[in-house]
Amino acid sequence: MKNSNGVLKQKKSHELLNPQKKLGNTRHSLAHLLAAAVLKKFPNAKLGIGPAIETGFYYDFLLPRQLTSGDLKDFEETMRTMILECLRFTGKKVTPVLAKKLFKDQKFKLELISDFTKEKKPLTVYSTGNIFMDLCRGGHVKNTSEINPDAFRLTHIAGAYWKGNEKNPQLTRIYGVAFDSKKELEDYLMKQEEAKKRDHRRLGKDLSLFAIADEIGPGLPLFYPKGAILRRTVENFIQDLQEKNGYEPIWIPHITKGELYKISGHLDKYDAMYPPMKLKGEAEYYLKPMNCPHFMMLYRTRAHSYRELPIRWTATTTVYRLEKSGELSGLTRVRSLTQDDCHVFAKADQIENEINLMLDMLEKVYGAFGFNDFRVHISTHDPKDIKKYIGERKIWKQSEKILENLIQKRSWSFEIVPGEAAFYGPKLDFIFKDVLGREWQLSTIQLDMNLPKRFELEYTDENGKRKEPIVIHRAILGSTERFLGIIVEHFAGAFPFWLAPVQVSILTINEKTFPFAKGIERELRKSEIRVEIDSRNETIGKKIREAEMQKVPFILIIGDKEVAANKVAVRERGKGDLGQKTLEEFLKIAK
Repeated sequence: MKNSNGVLKQKKSHELLNPQKKLGNTRHSLAHLLAAAVLKKFPNAKLGIGPAIETGFYYDFLLPRQLTSGDLKDFEETMRTMILECLRFTGKKVTPVLAKKLFKDQKFKLELISDFTKEKKPLTVYSTGNIFMDLCRGGHVKNTSEINPDAFRLTHIAGAYWKGNEKNPQLTRIYGVAFDSKKELEDYLMKQEEAKKRDHRRLGKDLSLFAIADEIGPGLPLFYPKGAILRRTVENFIQDLQEKNGYEPIWIPHITKGELYKISGHLDKYDAMYPPMKLKGEAEYYLKPMNCPHFMMLYRTRAHSYRELPIRWTATTTVYRLEKSGELSGLTRVRSLTQDDCHVFAKADQIENEINLMLDMLEKVYGAFGFNDFRVHISTHDPKDIKKYIGERKIWKQSEKILENLIQKRSWSFEIVPGEAAFYGPKLDFIFKDVLGREWQLSTIQLDMNLPKRFELEYTDENGKRKEPIVIHRAILGSTERFLGIIVEHFAGAFPFWLAPVQVSILTINEKTFPFAKGIERELRKSEIRVEIDSRNETIGKKIREAEMQKVPFILIIGDKEVAANKVAVRERGKGDLGQKTLEEFLKIAK
């Protein structure tokens, strides 16, 4: 709302904001206070953008020098002083001419003004008392007195390219967190400290799971034996479940001619493909960023009858995506990602049964990993930007409605998210909470009524007529690498027995006990238990400490007494000494 002078008016009491919106306004207001504090210390600083984000806010700056933790403390104190001054936030619409005059010394703001003017977007500026003015669309508190000065913290500094483009200047991004109360802030900071202890990059090194070598490249992880066993255990669990439910494995190569991606539309619509391999006298080849076209071409190599449908094909295979180097992070953002990919070729009247089968499997898998708290995003197309997608509007609306109905029938928590669909069809994205309450998007199910037409896929129906199948794309884990990073943090590296790369560590007290230990190892391996022996010439105390640091579920200690009694001394992770047990007694505990 605005008055006749173009000044944006505050909301009346009957227009009160919901708590989440109000907190967002608080965070956005703190971003402006941060900019004001930075300008106070560095008057010639150039301002980027400063939005509210999920847990707080940030602001980007071009500064005369690098910042230190001491600078952050100074900025915080300045911001708290400003809060206590009860500064009002007021906004008004401005013309492009006036906006350029107001920000004549701020080159990034001038660039935004030009962008908004070309896009015919309205320009508004917000003032914080008489100390700061910013080009901004709004969403602020009425007065800084509404902000709790003890409920925010500036947390860290990072680099950020202007507009996210590596060709642009790199700015200094200052992050902050903010909540309604000091207790909420302290709880959040405590969780962040716990998250640091669980960081999969640190645990991946400590537990000898994976490494990233500069000589190989960023985002291309290598897996040690324990990491390879962990990923194989996870992937085998998925594959066994799939095959029990009628899914059949296929195999596809990792490169393809560019022609395949012309047909699928990836060359026009997908922006994370590696450049082509230019081979003398041959077509251009690409590393595959997606598996879908390969599945469809395999389907197309044979004629199909309605009697065969549904055809459920699956492949656990690696794809390659040229993610920006600044966005790569351990296993959770990589350039080589392995998908438990599945494509179902079905008739229209089989869609509901097939997706319900997928939903049942998804529930079972995540229950096994301890992820029982989730919600669903029904990702639909953006009707305002139809050029981003292939296919007809009526097909999009039809497929989106099918997905919505299926989720409603299960009474699962969901929301519709326009603009997040794949370019060829709407999808279900599953958002899971880990033990720290953090949310991760993992599984996805995509309903595709468009690519089959582009690939000229067919089957013969009951009347001998040719029809296009529906294709349902599905990945339960999303990517093995990302999922492993998440579960390392979820379990803090202390995996449940069935998942642990090493389930039992046998520690010998002296050389004489080694033959007995080898016999125990053989028996455990017969029971398909993953076991290792530590027979080093070290004290038993040191061996126990190191095995516990490796978070092994069970430690079996073998000394002269155990050999004489034909038993093992058992220690269980989290419970300590369980006393001497026969091998049979231990197996009952372990299983």
